[in-house]
Amino acid sequence: MTTKKVAFLVDFDNVATDVIEQALQMCFKDYEAVHIRRAYCNAEQAHHQQAFMKRLGLRAIVNLAIGKNSTDIALAVDAMDIAITEQPDVIVLVSSDSDFAPLVLRLREKGAWLRGFGQYGKTGDGVIQIYDQFNELAHDSGRSAPKPAAKPARPAKKVAAAKPTAKKAAPAKAAEPAPKPTPAPAPKAAPVPAPVDAHVAAAKEINAVLALLPKLADGQWHDLGTAAKALKDAGLLPKSAPATKLFRKHPQAFQLQPEKTPNQVRFGHG
Repeated sequence: MTTKKVAFLVDFDNVATDVIEQALQMCFKDYEAVHIRRAYCNAEQAHHQQAFMKRLGLRAIVNLAIGKNSTDIALAVDAMDIAITEQPDVIVLVSSDSDFAPLVLRLREKGAWLRGFGQYGKTGDGVIQIYDQFNELAHDSGRSAPKPAAKPARPAKKVAAAKPTAKKAAPAKAAEPAPKPTPAPAPKAAPVPAPVDAHVAAAKEINAVLALLPKLADGQWHDLGTAAKALKDAGLLPKSAPATKLFRKHPQAFQLQPEKTPNQVRFGHG
């Protein structure tokens, strides 16, 4: 049996039920056990989906909707509490929401390994890059349209027997032409190397910036000039490049202010 303790936390109003079930099945396959299973939802979802949650062993954490992001906040607070009190080795977040970026970074500081699951088509690049491992799952991918029944073959039509005719003398065969020489096959082109995954390259660059600037990793605003100097000294930004170049390259991960002539930067979006 696995020695890893796993917490499985679901942003229930962000992904479809079949995606949640696929994610849980993958966790069982990879870790053999999922110890903490919670779904953060409103009262209506808890009522209508109680059979589904019972089947998957999900504990419904019912949140009274008092604001736009109240469910997300409830999940974030509970996740921090679990990280401190239960100290799981792996924390799984099932959500496509990029607002959890500061939470993921803070949980990692607590020693957990962060794995994310998102719904295909709803997950942005900024979400994928912040996790230690991320899987996009297709909604309704397990369903397939029924195949139409094969049509029976039509019976062959009867062809009337041809009347016998007098045999004619077969004409003399002409001499067969000499076979044409087979052209030599064209040389195969050298295989083109596969391009480097853009997501992986972007994630490495973002993680390098956050490692160099811990204030950014905490989600705080950072002086743009000071940050740029540190990046240039570390070789992550060319000496002649503007301070905003690297941060504007990853708009899904970094926010600049003010918009026209920025002098501050932070990780994530408000």
